[in-house]
Amino acid sequence: MKPRRVLVVVALLTQLAAPITAQQLASDQDRRAALEFYRKGAELMTAEQFEKAAAEFTKAIEKDPLMTLAHYQLGQSYMSLQRYASAIKAYNDCVKASETLFQLGASNRFEVEKRRDQEIQEMRDSIVALQRAGHPLLATKAEQHLRDLENERSHLTQTFRPQPEVLLALGSAHFRNGDRDSALAEWRAAVDGNPKLGEAHNNLAVIYMMTGKKTEAENAVKLAEKAGFRVNPQLKADIKKLN
Repeated sequence: MKPRRVLVVVALLTQLAAPITAQQLASDQDRRAALEFYRKGAELMTAEQFEKAAAEFTKAIEKDPLMTLAHYQLGQSYMSLQRYASAIKAYNDCVKASETLFQLGASNRFEVEKRRDQEIQEMRDSIVALQRAGHPLLATKAEQHLRDLENERSHLTQTFRPQPEVLLALGSAHFRNGDRDSALAEWRAAVDGNPKLGEAHNNLAVIYMMTGKKTEAENAVKLAEKAGFRVNPQLKADIKKLN
């Protein structure tokens, strides 16, 4: 009788596990509402109304806690508002949401990919809006994040790795918040994930210059320029002065 009881318990646990996993994905109704809030936030970001944009992205997250794009854009809003501690939390939440989606992809691949496709399209729309509104820097950052989303979609079966653009942003938030060590760690992780992320190499060069590491700074500058990033001549001059 004992083996049969064990089988019954295992069967019950299996039945219970499926709904728990499924509940981590927002319902279609909540997802639609989240997308509406996100779109309002994106419009407000383009209009540089960052406080209002943050409020809309927060509403989107309340409806769909796994909407990574809303977490990321919330972080961007807080960076523009110079609320760096809040930006750090938003970017960390973005990483956590991405990891949860990655885990859910093993058993809910179709649904996870559908949601990822939605976010990719939303980011494409945001890029067009930013370009039309004359925000080339924000558009460039959005384009990099778009590439991260596309790469994430095509690598759902591999080991989870945070989006390099999110790590770059997280490092910048730490740096602005006065935590140089955490910034260094995140920027290193960013270039590990994407060696062609020139801005991250440039930022590492700044850290190395500030800590007197001339060789490391020079190498980081070379990698930044190799990736097509324009390094400030003053930074290169400051590095050259190091002993």
